[in-house]
Amino acid sequence: MNPLLLPIVAVQGTWARAFTKLAPPANGPTNGTAGDASVPPMQIAVVGESTAAGCGVDTHDEGFPGSLARELVTRTRRSVTWEVVGQHAATARRIRYRLLPRLGEGLDVAVLLAGSNDVLARRTAEEWGNDLAAIVDDLARRAKHVAVTGIPPFDVFPSLPTTLGRYLAERASALDEVSRQVCAEQPRATWISSSDMLPAPPGFFGRDRFHPSALGYRLWAQAVAADLPL
Repeated sequence: MNPLLLPIVAVQGTWARAFTKLAPPANGPTNGTAGDASVPPMQIAVVGESTAAGCGVDTHDEGFPGSLARELVTRTRRSVTWEVVGQHAATARRIRYRLLPRLGEGLDVAVLLAGSNDVLARRTAEEWGNDLAAIVDDLARRAKHVAVTGIPPFDVFPSLPTTLGRYLAERASALDEVSRQVCAEQPRATWISSSDMLPAPPGFFGRDRFHPSALGYRLWAQAVAADLPL
């Protein structure tokens, strides 16, 4: 980004922090089952930041894990059991040391939703890469396949001013490039672009205009499921 625009970014960042009221995490069970319970289930887990925590919807069943489970039922004709461990504002460092130990093992698929807070915290590509590599290796020991989603595109968030959104999107793109490299080095891992769900249709974002709505989580889960090598 043109350095002359950075003062505008700073002003818009202050404005966004002051006037954006973020949705709280989802309530309700952090695990569930989709599909015919009499069929041997596929076991999946979702771990990560506020999108894993379900900010923007009332329950995790409406959020990403429940939506992904139902999509996998449709695609595989198997039942799916899911669990989720998420925390609002979690960076990759917190996920690595605080959230991963709470995940189960013997999984078929583990999905990581992370990176937005690393962008907002201005963590370097090296810091992100070191934590991400450790997370992916840990998940690969727990699951047959690991999916790392790309960082959501800040420049389409309706809650963010244009210049700030573009600046954050550029920083996210740099971290995404590191994510591609990390996943390329782990045979069980796949990096999945979050741009696959764009353009965002009306109703994609929730009431805070920052996190997805139930529709947004459903479309995101469909995009991820389509790229899983199942």
